[in-house]
Amino acid sequence: MDNKYNYFINSNKVYMIIIAILISILLIYGHFFIGIVFISLYIILVVYNMKNIKVRQTEWKKFIENFSTQLDNATRNTLVKMPFPLIIIDKKGEILWYNQKSSYIVKDEDILGKNVNSIIKEINLRQIFDGKKNVIKNAKLKEKYYDIYSNVVDISDDLEDRIIILYFYDVTEKLKMLKDIDSNKYTIMLIEVDNFDDVIKTIEENERPLIIAEIERSVNSYAQSLNAMLRKYDDNKYVLCVQDNYIEKEMEKKFEILDNIREINMGNKLAVTLSIGVGRGGESPLQNENYAVSAKELALGRGGDQVVVKIGEKLSFYGGKTKEVEKRTKVRARVIAHALIDLINASSKVFIMGHVNPDIDCLGAAVGIYSTIKFLKKDCYIVLDETNTSINLILDKIKMEEGYEKVFISSKECIENAEYNSLLILVDVHSKGYVQDMNVVEAFEKIVIIDHHRKSTDFVEGALLSYIEPYASSTSELVTEMLQYMVEKPKIKVIEAEALLAGICVDTKNFCFKTGVRTFEAASFLRRLGADTIDVKKFFADDLDTYLKRAEIIKSAKIFNNIAIAVCPSEIEDIVLAAQAADELLNITGIKASFVFVKIKEDVCISGRSLGEVNVQVILESLGGGGHMTMAGAKVKQITVDEALQKLKDAIGKYVMEGEE
Repeated sequence: MDNKYNYFINSNKVYMIIIAILISILLIYGHFFIGIVFISLYIILVVYNMKNIKVRQTEWKKFIENFSTQLDNATRNTLVKMPFPLIIIDKKGEILWYNQKSSYIVKDEDILGKNVNSIIKEINLRQIFDGKKNVIKNAKLKEKYYDIYSNVVDISDDLEDRIIILYFYDVTEKLKMLKDIDSNKYTIMLIEVDNFDDVIKTIEENERPLIIAEIERSVNSYAQSLNAMLRKYDDNKYVLCVQDNYIEKEMEKKFEILDNIREINMGNKLAVTLSIGVGRGGESPLQNENYAVSAKELALGRGGDQVVVKIGEKLSFYGGKTKEVEKRTKVRARVIAHALIDLINASSKVFIMGHVNPDIDCLGAAVGIYSTIKFLKKDCYIVLDETNTSINLILDKIKMEEGYEKVFISSKECIENAEYNSLLILVDVHSKGYVQDMNVVEAFEKIVIIDHHRKSTDFVEGALLSYIEPYASSTSELVTEMLQYMVEKPKIKVIEAEALLAGICVDTKNFCFKTGVRTFEAASFLRRLGADTIDVKKFFADDLDTYLKRAEIIKSAKIFNNIAIAVCPSEIEDIVLAAQAADELLNITGIKASFVFVKIKEDVCISGRSLGEVNVQVILESLGGGGHMTMAGAKVKQITVDEALQKLKDAIGKYVMEGEE
């Protein structure tokens, strides 16, 4: 309508201009009489047009006013009767107006004048005004869920004078349907009685069928409680296919099957334990099975008696709070030793590497492996970038021995000398976060891992041979056992035997912790090879300054529920000293566990020790660390000591609460 009105005015202007030109032409050519007549007509026409335009303007204003009124009424009716709930809020979030549908979703509660965040916490006004978030998915309001769409409206030229219109779309049924679909998905669960053979051997032969039947009955009963399909595919192995909603309930109950199976008592001297791998969230049953296999391997690698749930790359752990049981047989050690010999013989060069801040166990294991490889006439090197006070004495003595002049090299030299057919042996470490240099690991196609720590989530993948035994006291113990099978009559140097014995001593705290029959057998073998216990003791000697610093750390300790927590003074940045202080704190009467903090640059390192009643590994795992039940560590990056202390206290509190459940 507006365009027609403008067209009328513009077309009249054109006609008036044409008439004026014609009158001018008549006057120029002397037609004065006719010109005067046309001028009179022109004046009459101008007056008429002016009146006509004024009338039309009046009519147009009336039309616009009527139309606006009709439009406002239509808009109001639309907003009020809109089939979707709608709420209008101001820039501060206060509710200015809401339609009839909104009354239903707030259960007729009067919300006018209230702040929108008091009823919907998910709404972020700043993000809406900045245009960063115009849709809020699955927001909960009362008992229902909504997708909320927002629209910013300017009600004047002032940018501050703006309102937000919120449109609510009910997605409750959609979410319920998706949840039903997810809960009816099938999860794969792999169950293994991880100490089956050891348990069977502890009871009389005529009683063995009874305990086997009891174990099978317990697993069958568990499968029935989950409405699961159960298949036994080995003497001690089962596979279950379970609906996902049952697994959710099991996770809430911390998988009570672990405790129930441990209570089986048919005259067995060892408690029956399970290792369970659960695969969830895969796109197919095959992918869930792969997740379950990976999870069960991780459970076994961490010492067994636990459940590992794998959802994609996310891992959750349940159980694993009991002490690892020493394996009596050395069959696995012999098999690993023979396989390692084959790999060494098939390689052009061999490199041995440990973890960051290497301790005597790490160095002793590396020297022990090197002592065997040199008999095989293979080029072998030990990768060592940094030293510390804990290994300086023994390292200096080793370097003085003949044949060790060019054995120790840096990570850079290792990468430069590595060949396609070279072999890398990782000792006393399997975690990407603690390996000395990941660039070295990535430079090798052939990798072997020998370690005694519980398997962590960020383990080095793709190893040709992996010998991770959490029951062992130390990596030096594992290497000592392997030496006896790698070479027919091993003849290693005295200093090499002492390095291995020192490694066992440091990780067992002089045969106090994690010491089994095989630990003493390994120590006696090294003693026969000439290892002197007095010389080994000298490797642990401290100077007066170190002794005083350790005493200062111990002095700062505070006791919380029989757990000692100490913080190193700011001038002390030695993780080894912190670990030694944690060991010393256990000598105090009544102390069940100890944690020592040390600030190194922007990070905080924590050393945890216990006498067995408190599982420091489980506590420090929640802070990104790991280790053993009685000895563990963690490194928390970009954090203050006070923040790290609070995190530890929260982890201890959670551990205590779970233990009481």
